[in-house]
Amino acid sequence: MKRNILIILLILGFLMAIAYFIRSNSTSSIEYDTTTPFTSSIQKTSVVTGSVIPEDEVEIKPQLNGIIQNILVEEGDEVLNGQLIAIIKVVPDERSVYAARAQVNAAKLTLENGERQIKRVRELFEKQIISQQEYEDAELNFDTAKENLIAAENDLEILRKGSVAGSSTANTNIRATVSGTILEIPVKLGDQVIASNNFNEGTSVATIADLNKMIFEGQVDEAEVGKLIIGQDLKISMAALPDKEFDAKLKFVAPKGTEEGGAVQFKIEADVIIKDDIFIRAGYSANGSLIIEDKKNIMVIPEALLQFDRKTQEPYVEIQTSNQNFERKDVQIGLSDGIIVEIISGVKMSDQIKIWNKTEPIKIEPEESAFDEFREDN
Repeated sequence: MKRNILIILLILGFLMAIAYFIRSNSTSSIEYDTTTPFTSSIQKTSVVTGSVIPEDEVEIKPQLNGIIQNILVEEGDEVLNGQLIAIIKVVPDERSVYAARAQVNAAKLTLENGERQIKRVRELFEKQIISQQEYEDAELNFDTAKENLIAAENDLEILRKGSVAGSSTANTNIRATVSGTILEIPVKLGDQVIASNNFNEGTSVATIADLNKMIFEGQVDEAEVGKLIIGQDLKISMAALPDKEFDAKLKFVAPKGTEEGGAVQFKIEADVIIKDDIFIRAGYSANGSLIIEDKKNIMVIPEALLQFDRKTQEPYVEIQTSNQNFERKDVQIGLSDGIIVEIISGVKMSDQIKIWNKTEPIKIEPEESAFDEFREDN
């Protein structure tokens, strides 16, 4: 009898263990929702970082070496073409002055000698001893000697004073060569400046630019530069003017790239359209939004519906064939904006596509408190 009771208890325990195992490992079946492809448009844009700068910047340089004696404008001032910007004081080089003075003395000696010769030649010509050609040659030499003396004296005066007496312009006066805004004055009173020559580009006294003609300058990656078209539209946003957006037209793409950080970048320039009531300073950092690709009225699906083969990494979707029964369909995808993706082939507009990444809400069982455990133990 006791043996039969033991066998029954063992059977009941085995059945209870099986029931517990089945209950603990059973999961509720998931019913997948489906969706269909739809027609939409996709724009793929690229954001280019850069800055807004004047289209043309002109550096004003002195015509003579000297020292800044007076500065008549300040940074930010509007100037006109020909307006006086600064005045320099000429500090002549002693060696050059000595050489110019020697040229003047030599020209005076040549002129005195030519004057004596012309007198003798004139007397001989009046007596018809020499020909008219000889007389004219002597007269030409005398006139040339006078001009050489005048030129030598002028050179000496320019070295000493910077200009010739009676001249309408003075080389010591530095004037604007274009109309615009003074962007920078890198010199101060007393600074020594050097004129531009074959061996030195010269000292820049001021930089002038027209702030009404601004361009956006940025760098585009080599993977996108081939898709750019001269004349296409850009949207420019600036950190200094966060509430405003400016239209621009692409006007230049560099024919040669430069390597930066292991990637080849190409410089682009775009004309920025500025309204009259907005003032933009040179050098504002900016972002330019470019449309790289644009497709309209194409068949698309949410990109989250795509699955990828583990071996080939080719995309596919699952099409519903009957209630909660699905069949794999390989698809060819096209343009994507990260949210929706173009479907070139593989599915039709009427197909029901499985939303495979739907998840069930997680049920959290309430944990027993320490008080409940204490109550059970007692």
